[in-house]
Amino acid sequence: MGAQLRVYKRRIKSVTATKKITKAMEMIAASRIVKAQRQVAASGPYATELTRAVTAVATGSNTKHALTTEVESPTRVAVLLITSDRGLAGGYSSNAIKAADRLTERLRSEGKEVDSYLVGRKAVAYYNFRERKVVESWTGFTDQPSYGDAKAIAAPLIAAVQQDTAEGGVDELHIVFTEFVSMMLQSPVDNRLLPLSLDAEALEAQEESHGKGEILPLYDFEPSAEGVLDALLPRYVESRIYNALLQAAASEHAARRRAMKSATDNAGDLVKKLSRLANAARQAEITQEISEIVGGASALADASAGSD
Repeated sequence: MGAQLRVYKRRIKSVTATKKITKAMEMIAASRIVKAQRQVAASGPYATELTRAVTAVATGSNTKHALTTEVESPTRVAVLLITSDRGLAGGYSSNAIKAADRLTERLRSEGKEVDSYLVGRKAVAYYNFRERKVVESWTGFTDQPSYGDAKAIAAPLIAAVQQDTAEGGVDELHIVFTEFVSMMLQSPVDNRLLPLSLDAEALEAQEESHGKGEILPLYDFEPSAEGVLDALLPRYVESRIYNALLQAAASEHAARRRAMKSATDNAGDLVKKLSRLANAARQAEITQEISEIVGGASALADASAGSD
């Protein structure tokens, strides 16, 4: 009985130590969510105005550009998948990977070949384990991305879009990431970044401006519309990827906070259960000791009575 009590105490000590760790990770994740939300909100206006400028250039001129022109029969596409570098975030990374798999299956069913670009060690490990081909990958910054990280990711993707498919280029660029909806809801989404859907973007910008009572500005293109597109569209891709990285980072922190809170609560429940079992074992041990003492006293009394 004493050995069983020692086992319970050892488990209580171990679970309590784990509870302290998960509680600390929960608090760290909660503190980082606020900063990540602010960064997401701060990146929005820049991306919106940049989209308006790109749309104005593309719709206000007859220039055909590789990043805005729809390919009649696309044969090769690039998919950028954003996951996390670390675990302990519930189903955050696995949900994004599943969304990318669904997108890949749909694109392949349309007769398109898919080139995979990955962000985060979880996606890299998943693809490597299944021996899937990966064009390029980036790791080490998913929880705190910078604009420099977005530029590094955007550069090979833009180059692939500008390159001919016969030479390894792509006709479309898609991105899969986890959108931060609220503290309790983060949803994996897939968006097509390129070619830019001009009609949809222009309509969105116009509706937003009319709703605010604004008048859309007029643009003069210097030195030319094509030159402006060459300069603006890479910035557009970088800003969209940066916003996706920030959304994913906020979602990762929220998912980790929720997972660690659940782990902390479960550890607390387990400590209570083990404490009850330990108390029961200790009471049983005390009862047994009392029974042994009473039995021994009775035996001595009987022995004394027999000798008399």
